[in-house]
Amino acid sequence: MQTGKRHDALTEKIIGAAIEVHRNLGPGLLESTYEICLCHELSLRGLQFRRQVALPVAYKGINLDAGYRLDVVVEDQVVLELKAVDSIQSVHEAQLMTYLKLSGYQIGLLMNFNVKYLKQGIKRIVNQFDDRNITP
Repeated sequence: MQTGKRHDALTEKIIGAAIEVHRNLGPGLLESTYEICLCHELSLRGLQFRRQVALPVAYKGINLDAGYRLDVVVEDQVVLELKAVDSIQSVHEAQLMTYLKLSGYQIGLLMNFNVKYLKQGIKRIVNQFDDRNITP
């Protein structure tokens, strides 16, 4: 599947950028610090991204601004949900899966920067369904 390979290559680049940020900063900072530094690293690597993307909730045919934001969307393909917490919990995974469903994106990376080695803090989440083409 070509789409999967494209996502794999992109997520590999994103993870490489995140590892570079973590290598330079280490754990213990605010999520917002990791976000801005990761975005800078993504730009250094030539990747396009958007920060704090509004995510409306569709309810009975109306898009409502419920205050949800996607931390970072890379190359209009991968959603990044950044954390700086003691450990990733199932609620964090559910949050990202819900964001993928609401936005229609297929791939998300949950990244917790508050770990000794960033590899321990990364979880890839896949939305099996592209909801952007579904009409209620």
